Formats: sequence, C-alpha cells, structure tokens
Amino acid sequence: MNALEITGRARTHLTEPPGAHCLMHRDAAASFLAMREAAAQVGIDLEAASAFRDFERQRQLWNAKFCGDRPLLDAKGRPVDVMRLDEPQRVEAILLWSALPGASRHHWGSDLDVIDRAAVSPGYEVQLSGDEYAPGAIFGRLNHWLDENMRSFGFFRPYASGKGGVRPEPWHLSFAPVARPALAALDLPMLAEALQGQEILGLNWIMANLPEIHLRYVRTIDPPPRMRSKWARRPAYSRH
Repeated sequence: MNALEITGRARTHLTEPPGAHCLMHRDAAASFLAMREAAAQVGIDLEAASAFRDFERQRQLWNAKFCGDRPLLDAKGRPVDVMRLDEPQRVEAILLWSALPGASRHHWGSDLDVIDRAAVSPGYEVQLSGDEYAPGAIFGRLNHWLDENMRSFGFFRPYASGKGGVRPEPWHLSFAPVARPALAALDLPMLAEALQGQEILGLNWIMANLPEIHLRYVRTIDPPPRMRSKWARRPAYSRH
C-alpha cells in the first residue's frame, strides 16, 4: 500500500464484499467471507460492526472525544470527565481506546470490529465492551469460536492483552497478510506527514510527543501467531 492508503487518505485499496455491507482491503475480503460462511455453519452471524474508517472520520471521532462530545473512558472502561483533564491527559485517555488519525489500523481495510448479529436481540445496543465477549455473555460464544478458528483464515487480535497502550479489544480482528506489511510501512515520518497541518485537537502536544505515541500506541501490539492456512499465505496488496 502507498502512504495515502496506509494513513486513511485514499480508498484505492478497498472493495465491498457481497453481503458484508462494509469496505475492506481487497486481499482481506475473500478470507472474511470464508470465515463468515464457516461461522454461519454453527449459527453465528459474523458481522463487521466497523471496518474501514478514513482519516477524516477518525479525525472527527478524535475531536469529539477531546472536547467531550463523545464519551471518554479510562483504562477500565469507566467514563471520565474530560473537563477535569489537561491536554496531555486527554490525548492519553483517547489513545487507550481510539487511534490517532492517520495511525488507525482501520485505515488499512484489514481490521474489523466483529459481532454475532444472531445473538443481538431487538432493542439491544451493542457496546463493544470486554464484558460482552466474556464467557456466557452475549458474544461469549463468538469469542470462543474466534479463538478456535480465526487463525485458519489469517486473522488475529492485535489488542488481545493490552501489552502496549491500547486496552484489550476482543472484538478487533486484523488480517495478518495485509496488516503486517502496513504496520511495517507506517513509520514515524509517514505519520508525521499525515498529521501536519490537520485540524486535530491537541495536535501541538501530539507532534511534540509523536515518537513515544508511535512506539507505544502504534508499533506495540500482540503480534500475529504463526499461521498455516491458504489465507495466511496470500500475498498482500503490492506497494505502488
């Protein structure tokens, strides 16, 4: 992928798989559909609650959290009063759950937030919280199925343990053949160029601390395990 695609400022790497109702990287699409079909065989309606998200949408989400128009959560998922936080504290609180514009893995089209639509009763509002994926919870069965099967289709969880700064997100899947080279390409100069001059709240502090942010919240993830499947061996979309 090129720099514009990696930082969410282009859509030339994307496709809309039949029935998926979302955009994703063209090399991830067939694998996701195959995984969805396999899940359906056991009564799981695997759905992407969120897939590709461009730079502008990520910027809007960031600014809304920074000024308190959207909920801001602490490391345990509890609401935080944004007005009690100074600028560095706001930036760090947002980064626990939301990526910096230009650094979101959702820009790549390789990453999905997944739910089991069949498990959602009418009127239930999906939260995408860890509690929902616990054993016996609404998406507990989905979580277990993914543990057993996602690697066969080339997917893994980059935020399984919260080893960097981002909190554990059991709903977040990443297609390794695309995500691995995209992460390698997203170096500090590329991210700095994407951010320069953008209307992002807290940008001055962000730029002054970008090396640490890049290392902790972008580079440090749970790496994909060794995968042996036809999907994991698919070549990633070529750079151009």
